[in-house]
Amino acid sequence: EVQIVESGGGLVQAGGSLRLSCATSGFAFDAYAIGWFRQAPGEAREGVSCMMSTSGSTYYAESVKGRFTISSDNAKKMVYLQMDILKPEDTAVYYCAAGAQGLHSITHAQAMGVMTEYEYDYWGQGTQVTVSS
Repeated sequence: EVQIVESGGGLVQAGGSLRLSCATSGFAFDAYAIGWFRQAPGEAREGVSCMMSTSGSTYYAESVKGRFTISSDNAKKMVYLQMDILKPEDTAVYYCAAGAQGLHSITHAQAMGVMTEYEYDYWGQGTQVTVSS
């Protein structure tokens, strides 16, 4: 059974930091792309960052580049999203997702400048991040 569980969300002041964690099980972690998406109230879900743990290839949305860092612990099958210099516009529910297309999803995002939701097969329930001004 595939499980993806996010944690680490919360309330933080603008300029602060949070680290989100994504615990995974039930699929071939090394072969999957792992991505973070977010959805603010009334808005479409958007891709924030993704990575391929085996190659270290990463992608960041322009809105978070230089402020967010994605990383993984392959032995634990965990993915993290370190979020620094948080802004009120970062407020959203953050989702972790895994995609079987693997590296293709990363290179596709790098080429297109956007992550594609349908390339991700498994999703967590999300964790709320609220940034106050």
